[in-house]
Amino acid sequence: MKRRTFGLLAGTSLAALKVGTAPARAAAADPSLLTTTLTPTGAERAGNADGSIPAWTGGMTTLPAGLNKNDYIPELFPDEQPVVVIDASNMADHADRLSEGVKAMMTKYGFKIKVYPTHRTAAAPQYVYDNITKNVTGASFTAQDPVGGRFGFQGAYGGVPFPIPDTTNPLTAGAQVMWNHSADWHGFCFMVDYQSWSVTNGQKSMAYADHSSFKFPYYDPNGSLATFDGRLEIQDDPYTGPANLIGQAIIVWQYSNPYKNAQSAWELLNGQGRVRRAPEVSFDTPSPQSNGVAGYDEYFGFNGSLERYDWKLLGKKEMYIPYNNNALYAGPAPAAHLDHFLDPDLVRWELHRCWVVEATLHPGERNVLARRRYYHDEDTWSVGVGDMWDANNNLFKVNLLYNNCRPDLPGVVFGNNSIHNLQTDDYVTVAGHWNQAKKPTLIFVDNIQDSVFDPNNMAASAQY
Repeated sequence: MKRRTFGLLAGTSLAALKVGTAPARAAAADPSLLTTTLTPTGAERAGNADGSIPAWTGGMTTLPAGLNKNDYIPELFPDEQPVVVIDASNMADHADRLSEGVKAMMTKYGFKIKVYPTHRTAAAPQYVYDNITKNVTGASFTAQDPVGGRFGFQGAYGGVPFPIPDTTNPLTAGAQVMWNHSADWHGFCFMVDYQSWSVTNGQKSMAYADHSSFKFPYYDPNGSLATFDGRLEIQDDPYTGPANLIGQAIIVWQYSNPYKNAQSAWELLNGQGRVRRAPEVSFDTPSPQSNGVAGYDEYFGFNGSLERYDWKLLGKKEMYIPYNNNALYAGPAPAAHLDHFLDPDLVRWELHRCWVVEATLHPGERNVLARRRYYHDEDTWSVGVGDMWDANNNLFKVNLLYNNCRPDLPGVVFGNNSIHNLQTDDYVTVAGHWNQAKKPTLIFVDNIQDSVFDPNNMAASAQY
């Protein structure tokens, strides 16, 4: 999570986008739709007209033969060949299924994508499905912005809060989709060894490595709406590299209602021997852990509070996005990084239906990214591709998300994302878990003690 600070500001007009319009949601959504025409998470259960997107039949919930929980899970469809390879020479034939940023990378850098058959592998435990059904009628935005939803949600727990967006109001639906992304399913607790790599002028360098612990109190299987304390996610990141960062750490708490509880962050810095509050770990503050290429609100597609933007749903559209990218994580990070993008031979793209949301700066708010457009996979609600513009309406950055299918969870979860600066021609991959075939490093566990995420405990471990 990180960013840069130069150009800024005011909202720009919405660019035209040719997308299909999702059916309008009635004022009171019907939870029974989640067992009929919609999946338990709110996606369309049926496939598309030509069969290139299949029907959802429950997702992938069984491990391949010979594998156990928390083993590295390799390419799930090793015998498949691409249905099409797209680059600058033929992108015009597929333009309607490519984001503006992806097309710009093809034109400028020779980027290409290999599109494979679509597999709707997304799944979640039954308790998550049960909670989502309750959220249909229970969730709402907070009183500070009951229509635009910039300041959070309430009345939801243990599943995406808005599985059936209210498309009668695009500004309401856009924020609902974004909060679904912020509260998407990645398990209750996991530990992971992360690395962030930047590539500038063709030179690769590791910006940071850490051994992170994540806990999502919102998804506690033993919790409930009545006991939920508002924390969507808590994380502890002690750095393990490079050498100048070893001994430093950061703790972050994210909330479902940032107006009531703003994000809290604490840093332990080398040589100080104490923990400091870190309010700058938010929004478009440049992230040193990405060598300044990305801002904190660019991690995971989008990260943090929605408050600086108005979010408009543009519709739903069939798009090519990275998907089921288990194979990407087999080897070491340096081998995957080319001069301007990750090696296309290692990345799997598929055709999926995506909710399209565009963000423009709310009046009076500031961010180096004046406009953003996100393509959310309908099955997971996670961002698959994001395009971002500066204050002069120049295409500025492209954010690509590479998810990871984990039948042992079950779920399709975040694996890595690359953020490409089209103006400086550098890019960074953030929060990636590499070399999994050598040593599995994304480990799902039943619980992690809250003390791990306590800044007082982090202070007690400080060294001078």
